[in-house]
Amino acid sequence: MDDYQRFFTGRPTTTIAQDLLGRLVLYQGASGTVGGLIVETEAYLGEDDSASHAAGGRRTHYTESLYGAPGTLYIYQIRSHYCFDIVVQNTGEPHGILLRAIEPTVNVQQMIKNRGMTGVNVSNGPGKLMQALGIQDRSLDGQPMAIAPLKIKLQKRRMPRQIISGPRVGVNQAGKNASDRLRFYVAGNPYVSKIRQRDVDSEHYGWRD
Repeated sequence: MDDYQRFFTGRPTTTIAQDLLGRLVLYQGASGTVGGLIVETEAYLGEDDSASHAAGGRRTHYTESLYGAPGTLYIYQIRSHYCFDIVVQNTGEPHGILLRAIEPTVNVQQMIKNRGMTGVNVSNGPGKLMQALGIQDRSLDGQPMAIAPLKIKLQKRRMPRQIISGPRVGVNQAGKNASDRLRFYVAGNPYVSKIRQRDVDSEHYGWRD
């Protein structure tokens, strides 16, 4: 079992989703390495979660990666946007954590170029952050993070001052789990999606240091 498999299993998915906040995601692409600090995640709890791609035991060729080993990349497309999930829990147990937003910190100018935008709009949403990283296809889907060019650095973490939970964004409101508080974010970070300007911590961006 590699470090990623150990990190992404053995604990509740909600705990792992919060532990990802403040960790660095990096992508080694054609234009060099880009990346940033994770500031927002959402937990999806498998077959019993009405908002999960595996809800009710639904399993298709498209979602097969979600049933893989912990630390597997699950990349999917919603309308014209690509999104990035990390598979968690044991093989065959289709839990996932969506990265919803990152604060750019590595090769920021390239991320701005990839997005064609500046400011928080570079990466304050799941489709935006994928575009900022330069990933616009599913070629990494199903790859173990241990060997993929898309990685999360597990060795260190920037600590949030406060983590806030709330309902997930964009899920079917008719589902039984629509209002479950499975979205987690760094309080005050301006790159959190849909954050109100009055809630932004302009001095510390929500970090302890």
